[in-house]
Amino acid sequence: MWRRQSGLDVQTIGAGTMTQATPTPAETAPGANPLLTAVLNLSKFHRDHEKYYSSLPREQAVVLQRHARTLQALADRWSTAEPTHRPVLSPYEAAEDLNAPDAIQLEGVLFLEGEGRPAEITKLIRDLRTLAGDALASGQWLSTAMEASWNMASALVPFDGLADVLGDRHRIIANDWQAANMTTLAGRILLRAAEMLDGIDFAPAAVRADLAEDRVTPARLYSIAEMIGHAADLSSDAAGAEHDSERRWRTFRSRVQDVVGQQA
Repeated sequence: MWRRQSGLDVQTIGAGTMTQATPTPAETAPGANPLLTAVLNLSKFHRDHEKYYSSLPREQAVVLQRHARTLQALADRWSTAEPTHRPVLSPYEAAEDLNAPDAIQLEGVLFLEGEGRPAEITKLIRDLRTLAGDALASGQWLSTAMEASWNMASALVPFDGLADVLGDRHRIIANDWQAANMTTLAGRILLRAAEMLDGIDFAPAAVRADLAEDRVTPARLYSIAEMIGHAADLSSDAAGAEHDSERRWRTFRSRVQDVVGQQA
């Protein structure tokens, strides 16, 4: 059973001790409950932090969608193209049977007769790995933070003045936790996509040999593009989960300020 809190009792969370933020005069009254002081700090700075993460994943999703479309363009081209073997005078001549105009326009992927894997493909793989690493690290950090926030929120339950905004606080945590899980999953998918893409031999001779036989390479590219597109959707959905908390943060913070003011 919850013990009602209306005074200045110091709160503890399970077996651990809550770290208290330094209050500012504009936010807290003298003698305010240390728990509410910390909550005011969280509701101010973490709300601002979430504004950033409600937009960044969608910006990254656009980049990922472009990567996916580039690979789809190559897969479309290689699904029907017939390999040709013509004499060339310059190693910088474009491989007419391998190049896809959309892939060139989207990310500059240009197959040259005298070179191997286009530099733009190497950059795309590197970008996927970078985004994957960032997503995995961010997802893990956020998940750990929400575990602590969930435990801390239990200490708010006894405050009568917060009774009707506890749903908002727990929804904020749930939104962040959901975003963390989607971000982590997106990172895992991108890492696997990068591994699969790096395993394809993009040298013109190798691609032509594949097109002359079973056309496995375009099939792989379709799968990789689908995976990247899924990661883009997850990133966008994670941003949406963060954005859903904006009004809830304002409502919750305003009520905590009222409770703190009543303690003055």
